[in-house]
Parts: sequence; C-alpha cells; structure tokens
Amino acid sequence: MNTPLIFELSSRGRKGYSLPKCDVPARLLDQTLGAANLREKDASLPEVAENEIVRHYIRLSVMNHHIDKAIYPLGSCTMKYNPKVNEVTAALPGFTQLHPFQPAHSVQGALQLMYELARMLAEISGMDKVTLQPTSGAQGEYCGLKLAKAHFDRIGQKRESVLFPDSAHGTNPASVTMAGFQPVQVKSNDRGILDPAALEDVLDDRIAVLMLTNPNTLGLFEREILRLTEMVHGKGGLVYMDGANLNALMGITRAGDMGFDMLHFNLHKTLSAPHGGGGPGGGAVGVKRLLEPYLPVPVIAREKGNGEYCFDWDRPYSIGRLHTFYGNFGVMVRAYTYLLMMGSAGLRQIAEVAITNANYLKERLKERYDLPYDTVCQHEFVLSGDRQKKQGVRVVDIAKRILDFGIHAPTTYFPLIVSEALMIEPTETESKASLDQFVEVMFQIADEVEKNPDLVRSAPHNTPVGRLNEAAAARELNVNFSD
Repeated sequence: MNTPLIFELSSRGRKGYSLPKCDVPARLLDQTLGAANLREKDASLPEVAENEIVRHYIRLSVMNHHIDKAIYPLGSCTMKYNPKVNEVTAALPGFTQLHPFQPAHSVQGALQLMYELARMLAEISGMDKVTLQPTSGAQGEYCGLKLAKAHFDRIGQKRESVLFPDSAHGTNPASVTMAGFQPVQVKSNDRGILDPAALEDVLDDRIAVLMLTNPNTLGLFEREILRLTEMVHGKGGLVYMDGANLNALMGITRAGDMGFDMLHFNLHKTLSAPHGGGGPGGGAVGVKRLLEPYLPVPVIAREKGNGEYCFDWDRPYSIGRLHTFYGNFGVMVRAYTYLLMMGSAGLRQIAEVAITNANYLKERLKERYDLPYDTVCQHEFVLSGDRQKKQGVRVVDIAKRILDFGIHAPTTYFPLIVSEALMIEPTETESKASLDQFVEVMFQIADEVEKNPDLVRSAPHNTPVGRLNEAAAARELNVNFSD
C-alpha cells in the first residue's frame, strides 16, 4: 500500500528508451526554436527505466476501483462494462492520426461515422436532428436551453423561467442559470413523480422549458408524461429530457414519442464509452425540426450532388460553437461501434435486463433497508438508511464500509428528497452472481450496524487511503509532492 511516488523511484541516468545513433546532420535547438524559447534548466522529470514505469502504474491501477475490477452500482451514472472492441476501433490509425484542420474531402470516413451516428441517435430518440458537439451531459443541457432561448428570441417571445422537479440532477438548475433563465422547482407527489396538478400551479406564459429526467432519479417512469408535455406545449413552451437515464428506455420507448422537443444523450454512459475522472464524455443533443436551425456549427451534412460528407457552416440562426472543433471524436467512435454491435434488438435487451437487474436488487435489499417508494422501478432505485441512522450509523458510513469488500459504493444523499439516500444502479452488464454478492455485502453491513456499529463508523479498513477530511481537502488543496 505504501507505493512510492514516481519521483521517489527516480535515479539520475536511468531512462526508458534507447535511440540509434543519429544519422542526419545535428542542428542546435537555439537555431531551430530560438534562444529565447529554450529552458534555462532541465525540466524536473523522473528518470526511471521502462519496467519501473510499467510496474509503478500497474500498482496504482490496482489500488483504484474501476469497472473492470468489480461491480460499480453508482446510481444515475450508468457505470456499465465497456466492451474492449470499442477500444480497438477507437485506436485505428485512420481515426487517431486525423488532424482537425484537414479538409473535409480527406476525412470522409470520420465524417461518415459522425453523420451515421447522429442519424442512429435520432432514430433511437425519435428526434429529427442531432448535434454531436457537446462533450458532457451538463453541456448538453446548456446547449438545449440555449437552443430554446434562440428560438424564443427569434419569434419575439420573452420567456423567463425553466421548470424542473425536486428530484432533478443538480446540473439542471445550474444549466438553467447559465443559459440566462430563472430556475423554478416543482414538487414531486407522494409516488415520486411529477403530478399534472403541481405543474398546473406554476405553468404560465413565461415558462420557456420544462426539464425532466425520465425515468427520474428515483428510477421511476413519469407515468403522466404525455399529459405533462401536452400542458407545456399548450402554453407555448418546450420540453427537455435529461437523457442521463436513457439506458432504461432504448428500444422500448422514445423521447420524441413522449412529446419531448429535445434531449441530451450521455454517450459515455448509455453507449459504453469509459467515463470517470473528469472525462472525456459526449453529450450529443437531439431536437425536433422546430429547433434544428439553431444547432451549433458546424453541422455534419451530405452534399446533394456528389454525396460527399461536409461541414455545414451556413447556419444564420445557430447558437455558435460549444466546443473546439467538433466534439470528443474518440467517444463517438466507441458509441458508433457499440450501436453497430448491439443493433436494435440488442438495445432493447439492454434496457430490459437493466430493469430486471434493478428490480431484483430492490426486492432483495428492501428486507434490510427502507424503501421509500415501494413500486416497480426502471434501471435504478433509491433506498433509505433511516433505519440504520437510528442506530447511529449514517449512509456515508455504509458507503465507506462497502469499499472494504472491493465494491464501489452507490450514490449517496441523492436525490435530496430521500432521507439518507442510497441510489443503486446495477446496469445490464452484471450477472446474477455479481448482484447476489452485492446483496450479501449489504446484508453483512446491516448486521454489523446492529452488532458492531463502530466497525462501520470507522470504515474503510482495507483501502489504500482511509477516510479523508473532504472539507479540509477542498480548502487546503495540496498536490505538489516535489520541490
């Protein structure tokens, strides 16, 4: 566990490469770069042999938790297994060696992939057009709201507010504020979904957009969705779907058929590109034809005459660029590979197995943990640790104890409308044996809370790093380990 830093392994003169003798005329760096651009002293880099580098980072990778290591039941994040064939296609030299400044005629394969991926996403969601440019779900939300603002500005309507339920992801109100709207929260009913009566109380002609996650963050399908979208459209507003939970819908129902005008996809969740540690991600946005003129530039198009793929910059009503160049292309390659591999029948099977796995876990775990909304869930569900809290153990303690068993903890304390929340999403890539192992761990922890609560309160005990003071770490950030 006491793995030294790479700088501590360093020894002067060691190196991880061997170059042949130079067989071309040497040229001094100051002649090439100019003396003003040269360092005054060498960079402080570690000097280690190749095998030492490999061993060091392998040790670190084993200390981290990742989806290749064990189950990762992180609610609302869809941490599914990432097929390795995705990595093979993403690493093809025809993709990795492209330059974004190349002319369109020289990157036809890449443009074709982006064009076809966008069309597949449109078909999956029931939308008319898709932009691949946003690079995260949050940026997708921002994009959708900017599209709505551009639309209302163009037709001369001043709309100020965006509605979202109290179970919404925290990025929703943040995106609303960044896009220049006023966020308005709507209370969920006792079944955990949005009630038309509650929407009616806040709906008026100033409402620009209703933002909904469906299924919502409780893992519940918004059963009144057709009525809700009809009510917003009746007031001239638009409806946005947060696509974070799309894993439960693919091949079963489509956002466009439910009345949504736009949605974002998390390519790095639903379509199996690895995510975590800040990215990279893909937050593609699909829209109905009403909003197509406002999509970010450039749009990938196809010439009518020769059929070549091209960048369409002639978009006078576009909201402009959201990202340098065209988005995170490697994530697109992985998503495209996944869709071709699964096909339409495979996508439906993904959703059905994800729903089955979640309901299996829910029924097993409600024996020992509280279940605030005891009904059929979709891809995820939310338990409450109130029973354990009465015995002096908080959900954060349970989450830390789970780590001791080599399993990543579920999402905790979200959604905010559930006290001591544990949000669990097993995904479709976990077997029954894996789910049963997780249940056994959760049952053992429930026993420990009753018989030896200090063991849980002092967890984790078997991890490379113990329980950190996160508040202090945020205020006293120090990542400088060398002079």
